[in-house]
Formats: sequence, C-alpha cells, structure tokens
Amino acid sequence: MFRRSLLLFAGVLVATLGLWAQDAPYLTQEGWKPLLNGTNLEGWHAMDPTKPHEWVAARGIRFDRMYSPKALSFVGSAGDRMVNGKNGRTQNFVTDQKFGDIELYIEWMIPKGANSGVYLHGLYEIQILDSFGSQDLTTGDCAAVYHRWINNRPVGGSAPKVNAMLAPGNWQRYHIWFRAPRFDASGKKTENARFLLVMFNGVEVQRDVEVPEGTRAHMEIPEAATNPLMLQGDHGPVAFRNIYWRPLGEIPER
Repeated sequence: MFRRSLLLFAGVLVATLGLWAQDAPYLTQEGWKPLLNGTNLEGWHAMDPTKPHEWVAARGIRFDRMYSPKALSFVGSAGDRMVNGKNGRTQNFVTDQKFGDIELYIEWMIPKGANSGVYLHGLYEIQILDSFGSQDLTTGDCAAVYHRWINNRPVGGSAPKVNAMLAPGNWQRYHIWFRAPRFDASGKKTENARFLLVMFNGVEVQRDVEVPEGTRAHMEIPEAATNPLMLQGDHGPVAFRNIYWRPLGEIPER
C-alpha cells in the first residue's frame, strides 16, 4: 500500500512539475496547425448533423470547487475554448478534416466525476475520466487506451502506466503520437492502428499500444487510412482548448 501511494504521489508530482517546466510544443516546434480558430466552432460538426447539439465556443471556463464541483460553466459565446454546453451532455463532436498518421496536442478540463474521451480516427479512444487519486489503474481510467466491447464485456485496452492526473478543475494535457492502420491496394487491412506514445501532463503513460479495431462507443465508420478526430460530449461536462496537430514525425525515446 505504501509503495502504491508513493508511486501515485511521484506521478502527480512529476506531472505537476512537467506542466510548468516548458511551453506547449505548438509554441516551440515547427509544423503545428490549430483545430480551433479562436472565435467559433468552424471546422467541427455534431456526430449526427441532422440533430441539434450544445457545443459552444467560449472565452472562459469556470469551475467552482466548493459549491458546484460536478459542473463547468462558461463565459461568452465566442472564444478559443470549446465546452459541451450548460448541461454537459450533448452529441459527440467531430472534425470536418480527416487525418492519417498524426501527432496531436490537446488540453482539456473536467469537473469532479466527469467522463469524456479523445477518439483518434473517430475510432480509437484515449480515455478522459476523473481518476484523480486512483491507484489500481484499469483500461477505464484516465489516459487509458480504452477497451473494446465484445459480447457485453471489456476486451483489450491498455491501462496507463502511472496516474498523472491533476485535480478536477485544472487544465490537463495530452500529447499523442498515433499511427493509422495500413491497407493494401485491394483495401485489405495489413497493419492495425497504434498509439506509439501518449504523454499525460508531461508523463509517459502509453507506448506502442496496438489497437485491433474500434474501442467502445466509437463512431460507426469503417477503419481507413484517414478519418476524423472525435471528442466525446455525452458523458458529462468537458471543455477543450489549444487543440493542435501535425503530421507524425519522430517519436521521442524513453
């Protein structure tokens, strides 16, 4: 028990130090492109465009740890943040653009008890969950490669190596290196998708994780060489900012 507690403390401490140690990569490296334009939600659409959604571009996000610890509120109807409405339960949100191999940087905030996810290619999820303080990490915890769902039970997935989560109400960050599945000339898949590296608040939590098919609650689209990014919006309040991408490049060594 003491050893697990020590590891947990070390992971959070390293994450906290890493968060403030340097600027985000899109500020210090070449080739990054934004997926938020700083004003509105152009470039994004609801998973079902025929139905309404509650996503809002906002200039600021509020979290009241004492009186409303399970909620987020927002200020303004235009800005460089994106939040899933007043109720925190709406349709998933999808990029208009499609991507192949990609390096993704994304910052997010949730309140206490909330749940969301970042789906590469709309199919393969890196979990967002209030796992602050958790010790025995599973494929359902924050920063996990989420499991598939087969015959009403979880299959596969990859638990995070360490709990690097800050307390709810803080901005947190994922830096993801993702390799798309490969297909031959006839369209047959020859290689599965892979999360080559996932950094959570500056801490390595996943490396070289193969994903044979879409994880639970993925978009109803086929695996392909290119597909969109999806953010889960129907599991609780979540806000996003500073979403940047670039073509996949060199993977950092351990």
